[in-house]
Amino acid sequence: MKASDPVRVAHVTTVAMSLRHLLLHQLEALQRQGYQTVGISASGEEVAALAARGIRHIEVPMTRSFSPVSDLVALVRLYQVMRRERFTVVHTHTPKGGLLGQYAALAAGVPIRVHTIHGLYVSEQAGPLLRWAYLWLERVTMAFSQHNFSQNPEDVPLAIRERICAPETIELIRNGIDVTEFDPARFSVDRRKSLRASMGLSPSDMVVGIVARQVREKGYIELLDAAQVIRRRAPHVRIVCVGPVDGEKSDALSGAAASERGLDDIVLFLGHRDDVADLYSIMDVFVLPSYREGFPRAPMEAAAMGLPAVVTDVRGCRETVEHDRTGYLVPARDAGALAAAILALVENPATRDKFGKAARAKALAEFDERAVFQRIVARYASLLADGAMR
Repeated sequence: MKASDPVRVAHVTTVAMSLRHLLLHQLEALQRQGYQTVGISASGEEVAALAARGIRHIEVPMTRSFSPVSDLVALVRLYQVMRRERFTVVHTHTPKGGLLGQYAALAAGVPIRVHTIHGLYVSEQAGPLLRWAYLWLERVTMAFSQHNFSQNPEDVPLAIRERICAPETIELIRNGIDVTEFDPARFSVDRRKSLRASMGLSPSDMVVGIVARQVREKGYIELLDAAQVIRRRAPHVRIVCVGPVDGEKSDALSGAAASERGLDDIVLFLGHRDDVADLYSIMDVFVLPSYREGFPRAPMEAAAMGLPAVVTDVRGCRETVEHDRTGYLVPARDAGALAAAILALVENPATRDKFGKAARAKALAEFDERAVFQRIVARYASLLADGAMR
């Protein structure tokens, strides 16, 4: 590579959905800084969106589930791609993308290998054996990464304490969103009324919304159980669920879970949507009763839209919501506590307004993705200057 040539950077994820919805703005920011960025993942409908924004994509079939034969094929394919493309930097994301991408980059002789921890997979509820397995997997993934970015501040001391990586190789960058896209000022009262009407919602309906993949781990079962309690006290509440059915996951759910509880009249499943900012604008309360998170984007987006929130008191969620200031934290897997917190907001407009304003202020101060991109660009420059060779 000539000194005048752009630095070639590959970002590796398991599925294209991660490139599109988690990393697209980061890839664009790197390109604006002069880096030649490429996304590597399995194929998917999101690849077209990447191409439309000028991001080249290289397909390597991968699955998120454990499959020794297909994983080995993916590892070999990643190695071949990296040898052919001669990347200067390989930056990996997600559990499978990180594991396969790091070892392929090492074998291919990629000079600089970086990994982002989007949330250590070990949960606070995991038993000893499962905890050991998750920690071992994280150690293996980051064994040969020269630098690791962590989105969650709680993951940094945990990674050091459990010897997942050396202290000098981990850096907190946090997570961020586009606070200009998620801005309540973009949506007039008339526009919100029109959006609600298009979904069959009346002006008097109180909308509680969740934005998450339809899997049990996101707390959908607890939300539906809470909805049964809520409807008895607040029959005007409607639950709007935004997110795709994740068929690759063993805990995948569908709208049938609501039908089984007789909730079809108050629960609306919208599936995957690209107009998420529009959907936040029709909500009155945001909820995410997840069992485990890294540093979730949806509560940040909801905060930027000025929504009070109810989320579980787990790592990641409690970084996005301040209890009794921007929303409420409740125990995971506790439908009763979830229902009580939602009702506390539904029945108190002054509290909703106060929390919503505080949430917007917090988002502007802490969740601006441009600050995250600046940290990544600065670290790239440092690694390139050092040669990152060991």
